Amino acid sequence: MNVGAFVCSCGGTCDVDLEAVRDGVRDVEVVASSELLCRDALPAVDGLIDEYDLDQLVVGACDDGCKAKFDDLVESKGLHPEAAAFVDHRERAGWVHERDDATDKTARLINARRTGLEHEAGERTVEREAGEHVLVVGDAESAAALADSAEVTLLADGAEYADAEADLSDVTVERGRLVAVEGRFGEFEVQVEARVTEDCISCMKCVQEGPDGMITRRPVDIHPDAPDGEWTECCPTDAIDLSGVTRTVDADQVIDPAGTSTARGGRIGYYTGPVDAGTVAAVESLLGGVTKPKYLDLEMDVCAAGESGQQGCTACVDACPHEAVERPAVDEVAFDLAACKNCGACTSSCPTGAVSLREPSNERIAREVEALLSRETDDGGIWPFTGGDGGIETPVVAFTCDERAAAALDEYGRRAAAGEDIAYPPVLPVEVNCTDTVGEGHVMHALAAGAAGVAIVGCGGDCLHSGPDPKAELVERLNRATSDLGLGERVAFFAPDPDDPGAFAEELSQFTELTLDPNPVPEGEHRSTGVVRADKPNPEYNSHDWTLESVRRIVEFTDPERDAIRGLKDFGVMSVSDACNLTPTCSTLCPTDAIRRTDDGDLQFAHEDCVNCGLCEEGCPETAITMDRGLDLSRLPENRTAGEGAAAGDDPRWETVHEGEMLKCVRCGTPFTSAASAEHIESEVGDLVSGVAPDSEHSVFEYCGDCRAALLFDNR
Repeated sequence: MNVGAFVCSCGGTCDVDLEAVRDGVRDVEVVASSELLCRDALPAVDGLIDEYDLDQLVVGACDDGCKAKFDDLVESKGLHPEAAAFVDHRERAGWVHERDDATDKTARLINARRTGLEHEAGERTVEREAGEHVLVVGDAESAAALADSAEVTLLADGAEYADAEADLSDVTVERGRLVAVEGRFGEFEVQVEARVTEDCISCMKCVQEGPDGMITRRPVDIHPDAPDGEWTECCPTDAIDLSGVTRTVDADQVIDPAGTSTARGGRIGYYTGPVDAGTVAAVESLLGGVTKPKYLDLEMDVCAAGESGQQGCTACVDACPHEAVERPAVDEVAFDLAACKNCGACTSSCPTGAVSLREPSNERIAREVEALLSRETDDGGIWPFTGGDGGIETPVVAFTCDERAAAALDEYGRRAAAGEDIAYPPVLPVEVNCTDTVGEGHVMHALAAGAAGVAIVGCGGDCLHSGPDPKAELVERLNRATSDLGLGERVAFFAPDPDDPGAFAEELSQFTELTLDPNPVPEGEHRSTGVVRADKPNPEYNSHDWTLESVRRIVEFTDPERDAIRGLKDFGVMSVSDACNLTPTCSTLCPTDAIRRTDDGDLQFAHEDCVNCGLCEEGCPETAITMDRGLDLSRLPENRTAGEGAAAGDDPRWETVHEGEMLKCVRCGTPFTSAASAEHIESEVGDLVSGVAPDSEHSVFEYCGDCRAALLFDNR
C-alpha cells in the first residue's frame, strides 16, 4: 500500500505548524501540506498520486465539501472508492488547543490513522431471511398504514374494531389479549389468550345475550372479568371458554405500543412505545429480511460458558444491552448476529477471545494507540520540537465513542472557531463504536505503551447502548488495579455535553493536570503481541492475554504495592480444601487447561492461564474448590522457580494446590485413580459389591478397570 499524507490549515484558521507536522508524519511515501488543500493545492495532489503511485490517501480535512472533493479525485484516478481516509485535526486539535499541542497532536493523528488502515477488516455481511407478516397489537391506524406493503394481523387486545375509522379491509383482525412475545426477528412467537375458541363463527348470539360491555363484536371476544352464567350456553358451536384459551401466533415483526423491552433500544423487529412514521418505515425496511454488516467474529471453541451441564462464564450474556446474546442451554451461548448493534460490550467482557469485534479490532486499536504515543521520526529522531521540549506534555489516550461523544467534541471545535473561549487538554483520541468496546485489556495496554492516563469519553448522561454511567464500574476496578501496580489512579470517564463545554474542559484539565503524574513506563516503546504464549488456542488480543502482557510490561518499571492485584476480573486464584478426592471433573471442565492432575496424584493449577470462569468451582462434586478474582504476581511463572510447589523440574507455570496419592492396580501396577476417590467410592457402594470376587485377597476397588473385569470374569 503506497500512502500519501496531506494536511491543511483551512485557510490559516487551523493553528498548526504545517512544516512541523510534515516532519512528524512517518511511514508514508509522501507528505504535503497547504493552507487550502481542497482548492489551489488539489491539482498538486493529483500529480503526487501519479508520481508516487499512491493507492491510499490520509487527509487532514474535516469539512464535508473538502471530503467530497477528495472523494471525487479518488474516483477520477480510478482508486478504491474509500481510498481517502480523513483525520479530524481541525475541530479536535487546531481549533481547541495551543499551537504546539495542536501541531503535535495532528501529526500523531495522521500516523495513527495511517497505522489503523493496515489493520482494517474486510467487509462481511450477515443475512437473516424473514417473511412479511407483521403483528400489530391494538393499534388499528398502524395496522392500516402497513397493510399496503405487508401482511398485517391486528391483535385486538380486548378492543372493539367494528366501528374503527381506520381502513382494516386488508388487515386480519385476531381476538385475544397479548400474554408474551418470544423469539426473534423473523421467528417471533406471540402468546395470545382469549375466552372464545377458534370454533367461533361470529354469529353474535353471545353479543346479544351476554353481559353488557363485556363482549366485543369485531373480533368476537369476551372480557376476562365476564361472569359465568346461562348465557354461555347460547353459542351454537360451544366456542365460549371462560377459563381462557391460549394459542401462539407466528410473526416476522411485532408492533406492541404498550410493551416493554429489556433490550436497550429495543430488539430488531420488535417495536414498543409510541408508533410514528419512523416506526412504519423501519418495519417496511425489514420486510423480507435484512442484510447488514457482520460486526462480530466468533471462536466458540475457546468459549468458557460451560460444559457437561455446568454453567461457567456469563460475561457476554450479562453485558449485552440488546439481547443479542442468550443461553439456549445452561452450558451454551448463542449470538444473534442480526440483532447485534456493534457496541462491543460482549467483546470487552469476554476473557478468552471467543467473541471479538471485527472493526475496529483490538489489534487495530492497539496499533493506533502505539502510533499515537510514538514521536519517533523516520530517521529515528524525536519530533516536532528540538529536544522534545514542546508539544503534548501529558499524553492521555482518550477512547472516544464515535456517536454522541464525538459529535459533542466536534461542536466544541466549531464553537471555538466561531469565537467562544473553548479549550481543553490535547488528549489523543482513539474512536470506538461505543465506550462499551473498552475493557481492561484496552486500558492496561495504553498504560503499558506509556500513556500517562486513559480517558474514556462517552455519551453524555445516558449511553445509547448501556444507559447512564456506563463505565463507572470499569473505572473503579481499573483504578484499584493501577494503584496496586504502583501507578496510582490513571483512569477516568467523561461525558461531554454539547451545551456545556466548560464543564468537560474543567474536568479533563483536573484529570490531566492534577491527578496524573508522569508514567514511569516509557512512552511509545511498546509493541504488543496480544498473546501470552504462542501455543495457546485463543485468538490474539483476547482480554486475558492482552491484559497480562500489558501488566508484565508495566511492572518492569514500577514497584507494585502488593502481589495480589485487585480489580482485574479476567484472572482467578484457585484454593482446594482437603475434601478433594482428585476426581477429574475440574481438569475436564476447565476451558483453558489451567488445571491438571499429575501421575503422582497431585492437583496442579496454572494461574497464568485461568480466566476465572468458575466452571471448576461449579462442577466440583466435593465442593472442594474456591476461586478468588484477581491477578497474583507471585504466582506467575516468571516469579516462581521450576518445581516450586510442584514436581521437581516441572514447568514453573504449574503449582500444586492439592497433594494426593495415586492408587496402583494390585495386579498390573498401573496407577488408575486417586486413593481418596477409591476410598470414597468404596464407602458409598462397597456393601453392594461385597463377595463378587471371594477368591481375591484384595478389594475389587484395588484393581484397575481392565484387571477388575478380568477378576470378575475369573470369578463368574
